[in-house]
Amino acid sequence: MYPYGRLNLPIFCTGACLTRVLHRAQGLTGSLTHRFYTGGHIVPVSEIISVGEAEIDEKYFQGMQWKHMCKPHAFTVHYVQRMKKHRWRCKAVTFWCSDELLCCHWLQALTDLLEQQTWRPKHVLVYINPYGGKKKGKQIYEKKVAPLFSLASISTEVLVTEYANHARDNLYEVNLEKYDGIVCVGGDGMFSEVLHGLIGRVQKDSDVDQNNPKVPLSPCNMRIGIIPAGSTDCVCFATVGISDPVTSALHIILGDCQPLDVSTIYHKKAFLKYSVSLLGYGFYGDVLKGSEKNRWLGPARYDFSGFKTFLSHHYYEGTVSFQPAKWAVGSPRDKICCRSGQVALIFMSLLGQ
Repeated sequence: MYPYGRLNLPIFCTGACLTRVLHRAQGLTGSLTHRFYTGGHIVPVSEIISVGEAEIDEKYFQGMQWKHMCKPHAFTVHYVQRMKKHRWRCKAVTFWCSDELLCCHWLQALTDLLEQQTWRPKHVLVYINPYGGKKKGKQIYEKKVAPLFSLASISTEVLVTEYANHARDNLYEVNLEKYDGIVCVGGDGMFSEVLHGLIGRVQKDSDVDQNNPKVPLSPCNMRIGIIPAGSTDCVCFATVGISDPVTSALHIILGDCQPLDVSTIYHKKAFLKYSVSLLGYGFYGDVLKGSEKNRWLGPARYDFSGFKTFLSHHYYEGTVSFQPAKWAVGSPRDKICCRSGQVALIFMSLLGQ
């Protein structure tokens, strides 16, 4: 079997090598790590996006040294290629051989390995904010994300939001058991809508009064995927390390998951909102409040609002109370999750992985 295209797979140069690796794939054990080489680097099976039959271009095939094959058979492997600065891209390599049975065995072996990736989503609900950021949310999803979901055989139900909190209200009504996760296309505001709707729905189904600060909240096991299409995309950047729609889509496809702590804010024993990235009071709060009146400016509205708020020379009073920890403080990279309160799951990978 031979590689098709520019990528060279030296380990797969002969049918004998293919047969040995195929036997290893068929004899899968828990301690065996399955990887394949692509011209000098290794791609884990966990980073294969899809495998499927392929048709060889007749003109290309006739010009190659293997044109003596009477009837070539081929399959294509789509996989993740890790770029610099946490950026991911989808790449493909095609293999062919004259032995149809060998080609079918390889295709079936790789398909079986992918089916064992049971944590990957199969059916997701997608919310698109068409007004966030530069108002390109729908375009970003249709051109960059939807083709990747289709390639990975992920079925979707898409809802383009029409007003503020549309996604939050819809999550109180939909049948969540139909989906493996929720995907939001937009900025931090869109993520906040989905977060509030999803956690609120879980509390409602569990008969938990979220207005009572003394009552522990029910954990939310439904995963949330973020496709950045907003002005800041703070949550996406903090979890993936880059604000890139394709990278985020590939993380979602592979089922990468990161637990995320959620804070609950109350005022006079009344629930206000949930927070995951930051909670601002005073100057920062006024900047965000003022920026909402100038959304037509896009990302520049934060600079404008900040400059205007700074010139107002407001001062703020407040008291911060806290309880010192009685145990050793952990590290953000020790991979120990805080599960003392509400936890949300996000289709993302940890920074540094």
